[in-house]
Amino acid sequence: MAIAHIVQKLSIMQSKILREKFIKFFQSKGHKLLPASSLIPTDPSVLLTTAGMQQFKDWFSGEVKPKYGKVVTVQPCFRTSDIEEVGDNSHLTFFEMMGNFSFGYAHLVPSLGARQDKSFGSYFKKEAIDLTYEFLTKDLKINAQRITVTIFPGDKNKNLPLDSESFTSARQIFDDKQILMGSSEDNFWGPTGDEGPCGPTLEIFVDGIEVWNLVFNQYYCDKNRRLKPLALKGVDTGMGLERLAAVMQGEKSVFQTDIYSPILAKIDNLLIESKNVDLPRSALILADHIRGITFLSAEGILPANKQQGYVLRRLIRRAILHGFLLKLKKDFLKELAQVVIAQLGEFYPNLVKNKEQIISVLAGEEDRFLKTLQRGLAEFEKIKNKSQKDKIISGAAAFKLADTFGFPIELTEELAQKDNFKVAREDFAKAMEMQREVARKSQKVSSGSANPKLHTACHLLHQALREVLGPHAKQAGQDVTGEVLRFDFTHPQELTDEQLRKIEQIVNQKIKDKLTVTSKLTTVSQAKKEGAIALFEQKYADKVTLYDIGGYSKELCAGPHVKNTGELGHFKILSEKSAASGVRRIKARLH
Repeated sequence: MAIAHIVQKLSIMQSKILREKFIKFFQSKGHKLLPASSLIPTDPSVLLTTAGMQQFKDWFSGEVKPKYGKVVTVQPCFRTSDIEEVGDNSHLTFFEMMGNFSFGYAHLVPSLGARQDKSFGSYFKKEAIDLTYEFLTKDLKINAQRITVTIFPGDKNKNLPLDSESFTSARQIFDDKQILMGSSEDNFWGPTGDEGPCGPTLEIFVDGIEVWNLVFNQYYCDKNRRLKPLALKGVDTGMGLERLAAVMQGEKSVFQTDIYSPILAKIDNLLIESKNVDLPRSALILADHIRGITFLSAEGILPANKQQGYVLRRLIRRAILHGFLLKLKKDFLKELAQVVIAQLGEFYPNLVKNKEQIISVLAGEEDRFLKTLQRGLAEFEKIKNKSQKDKIISGAAAFKLADTFGFPIELTEELAQKDNFKVAREDFAKAMEMQREVARKSQKVSSGSANPKLHTACHLLHQALREVLGPHAKQAGQDVTGEVLRFDFTHPQELTDEQLRKIEQIVNQKIKDKLTVTSKLTTVSQAKKEGAIALFEQKYADKVTLYDIGGYSKELCAGPHVKNTGELGHFKILSEKSAASGVRRIKARLH
């Protein structure tokens, strides 16, 4: 793609208009527009929101009564499964999924009766297929002959039949040559996480590009991968805005649409050396990654070595590497993030609200990683030269790059692949596990003699930090075994004296309020619905203990704690300093 061809598209079918058309169409059909959910899901079995249906998982399963029968959303989604493919015509890590949903369809359940179905206002396969066809051919004016669909052919191994209802409904709209039998793998979706609703899908292609996936939730898949019919059927559809934009704008690649042209133009502007040259794959990878990075940072996620923080750090460092290879000017991540915020801030106001947080995170991470990147690349070249014979980067060498230079294993593999080298991934995993085992043993020793007063004070401190600094401030470690508590938390910069005074005042006020400390056994999902803080890096059992400090602080914890905050005395912060990249450490005591 040549730089000269990157222009802001003025087509009537700009992505913003496509998004609006989708929403208005389904609103006109009685669907309730609901806001997008957080990229941090309430379902603890999944790391990030990968589909629009995740916020409705309990509705589909019947665990929670749906508030509406028909819903429309536009959901930011993040997936790392295709990260190695990013830079081709269609694969992305971050995308906007437009979806229409129907809950509680009772027509196929005689015991519930058709009357309840009508009053609930829901629909199933035929209606979903008809709505899809109407939107594509009438609202978007796509010639019906450009469309093909694939049907679930059945699965003998799972004892599932052909999706004959979808096949029959499709034949009422499309010519037989436009209807193809898909595969049992591609045309069956779900569940998200360990268990949940799932079912056959009808996939819709325009000019051979898959644009829309209609999932018909008929089954519930349990943790043992056994399927049972759902009492109430549901429709869950998803259409990627980026792919639809490519189709409507007559482009072969999503990167040639108006969604990416401002970002790519900015990359061109940030090039140190040359202009109007062909953009290499590095620019396309960076254009994708900066959108995901910006949205994850807006959620309060900070770069870390675990869970969501690890995904963000991996994406940022991958973006920095490709920016470095392109020879972009300093602070390029910050500059590119501001393009994303300007583009999408109107529809996603959270980006504007958290702009300072986003910029602060990216500027700090870019500055830190660039300092180690050149040394790391030099070390990689040394390792590579020593491995010319077998062209294998040893596990020990890969571990050194990760431990000393902050290179994620995926980054090392990416660099190795460019020169036809391989990485001894199993040996690397063993080295990492040895390090984790040492850390676990250390933690086990320290947690065995925890001070109940300090433990309770940590909960108050945690909540006070979130109040003063924002929801991104999350526990990253603690030590409550002695007379002084140590609390590590995620935050990109040094705290001011005023912030420290305010945090101290909040904790002492909660002590003066003599709040009652209660606990109860519950599930992780239920605790999170009640507003409890759950640490994603921790593996929880089926039943967990929720500690509630007078409604002020709610956390999942194993204890021990005091019964009343009045027992704590006076809280005094002794010091605040850096503990690691993006992690600060507070030491405090009670007296």
